[in-house]
Amino acid sequence: MQIGPTLIEDTFAEAFRVRYARLIVTAHDDYWLQAALRSVTGYATSVIACDAEAGVERLLPPGETPDGRPGAAVMLFGFSTEGLAKSVPNRAGQCLMTCPTVAVYDGLPAAEERIPLGKHIRFFGDGFQKSKLIGGRRYWRIPVMDGEFLVQEDAGVEKGVGGGNIIFQAETSEAALAAARRATAALEKLPGVIAPFPGGVVRSGSKVGSRYKALVASTSDAYCPTLRGRVATKLHDGANCALEIVIDGESESAVATAMAAAIRAAAGPGVISLGAGNYGGKLGKFHFHLHKILEQPAVSGAA
Repeated sequence: MQIGPTLIEDTFAEAFRVRYARLIVTAHDDYWLQAALRSVTGYATSVIACDAEAGVERLLPPGETPDGRPGAAVMLFGFSTEGLAKSVPNRAGQCLMTCPTVAVYDGLPAAEERIPLGKHIRFFGDGFQKSKLIGGRRYWRIPVMDGEFLVQEDAGVEKGVGGGNIIFQAETSEAALAAARRATAALEKLPGVIAPFPGGVVRSGSKVGSRYKALVASTSDAYCPTLRGRVATKLHDGANCALEIVIDGESESAVATAMAAAIRAAAGPGVISLGAGNYGGKLGKFHFHLHKILEQPAVSGAA
């Protein structure tokens, strides 16, 4: 299969069942909103070493937020509800409560599974915190130096899919970076997904295991251009740079749609091939075959 000059490899991405929370973060204006988003999604690229994989799902206009202010939906993914019960309130307390004017609401109100949010953070109020029940949901008002930090008592958790991915190989670094920008721009238009790595892209793709026993993952040497001739390479002739985009989403269909949009957007001049990473189908229950997902119609405006 070809998209223009780019070969679409007959392979699949292997993804995993994960859990996710969605927070609605609002602030006085875009400046403070962006400051909060950078902080709460920092050091949140891969659960190999991070407490969560997090990213901005989409920005929300004032008309779509609970308090009528600029906002954003943030998705945080982890392998377990117990893990999210630690990471979500920790990030909210350290990265959102500390940011001037920010408030935090639950973005999954219908979820039956719940984790603490303001229920834990409220103790920072040192006994001066106050709560109010609105529409069956409890909110906490915690006194801080610019007024009050408003935070919902708990947050919902739903089942999601983590680890959808595409790997593209390009003739030059410039061509690969341009493809990455096109692909991540397409993902920004889609609901229910995030690309948690810096700028949505990871250059240090990994394989399972290492020659060092303490490591569970190590560099994906088959895609490293400097190791050509020393290892069994997966690089095509003429490819001198490879980059990966990892996608986490609220459902199998959301990840498949996002992968297809990213592939269509990334294909183009200087991009030799587009493939994906998998483990032979032995580890993840979700298999996204590239040729199959590209059979679905393109999402309008996504590519």
